[in-house]
Amino acid sequence: MTAPSPEAPAAGSPAARPDSAARRFWRAARFPAVLAAALVTVSVLMSLGGEQFPTGHLEPRSVSPDGTRALVNVLREDRDVEVARSSADAAAAVGAADDAVLVVFLDHRLLPAELDRLAALDVDTVLVRPSVRSLSAFAPGVEMTGRELPRDYLERPLDPNCDLPAARTAGPAYVHGELYTAGPGTGAVGCYPAGAGDALVQVSGGDTTTTVLGNGDPWTNRLLDRGGDAALALNLLDAETVVWLRPDPPREEGTATLAELLPAGVLWSLLPLAAGLALLVVWQGRRMGALVHESLPVVVRASETTEGRAGLYRSRKARDRVADALRSGFLDRHSARLGMGPDAPREAVVAAVAERTGGDPGAVEALLYPKGADPYAADDDGLLRLAAELDERSRRLR
Repeated sequence: MTAPSPEAPAAGSPAARPDSAARRFWRAARFPAVLAAALVTVSVLMSLGGEQFPTGHLEPRSVSPDGTRALVNVLREDRDVEVARSSADAAAAVGAADDAVLVVFLDHRLLPAELDRLAALDVDTVLVRPSVRSLSAFAPGVEMTGRELPRDYLERPLDPNCDLPAARTAGPAYVHGELYTAGPGTGAVGCYPAGAGDALVQVSGGDTTTTVLGNGDPWTNRLLDRGGDAALALNLLDAETVVWLRPDPPREEGTATLAELLPAGVLWSLLPLAAGLALLVVWQGRRMGALVHESLPVVVRASETTEGRAGLYRSRKARDRVADALRSGFLDRHSARLGMGPDAPREAVVAAVAERTGGDPGAVEALLYPKGADPYAADDDGLLRLAAELDERSRRLR
């Protein structure tokens, strides 16, 4: 008895195309892998395009028009460039180099002691637009005597007009800016004359030289390719190591109170000032009467008030004020009856009183609005006559 032979699988059945685990994994992971690769590529491209460079005038790493990255890259083709951010780093870089040149920018950020320390180094130095304190430390006898920066200076480069090899071989350059003049006996060489001085002055002292340049703009990315600006920079910075000192702004260390900043004399002067202020407060703050309205303890009759006021007028012989009070009282009482307001002109008031009382307008005007010396205020009898005539007019107006 023979065993049945197994049937061969059909050509189109699934068993004829075995699906391995690797192929199944690739089918599941290929879309996420492609998506991840695309995201990584986009991220790398965005990070390269968004690289942030330092900014600032004459910043050696800045690619902006006022930066000097182009000059630094050119210098690094055949020499070392050490960028220092402090005077200590610059001194250390100069001491570690056999042949170096120190170029100083923004020296106003350095303290006088730092400038003196750098000036004592036995190294060639290039000062770019130095301060007065820096000139006195590095190049005594050199003074700034003017400034030459016309609007069309990019169209008119300055000629060297000197025997300094670095300037003569560079040729015309756009070094307009501050101008300097060296005193007698300094042995200085001036180049690029303009106006009241030279845009470049070099002073020799022993085995070292100090070069003063009145403007650093020719070395920026914007102007480096114009005229002889690049050649002049390369000639002046001719050394194996260029120490590029651009100090960072000084950091605030510690704080002081107002009392610590003021001189002692000012603090002592505050004592009499405070005492005088206290006396002024006591003097001006004394109580002159009731601060709030207080009801009177007794009721005062109107007649007593009138008599008291009359006594005050009599003691001061203020007959003119008494006459004004009698006339004002008459007008206040009868203005409404006359159809007049409180601001009615005197001509209208005189005409209305004269018409209603039957008197002469001239006499009424002399009674209510006297001109010149008041005859009724000459003596007490005059005041009595005034009061009597006003009473008579009041009687006629009723």
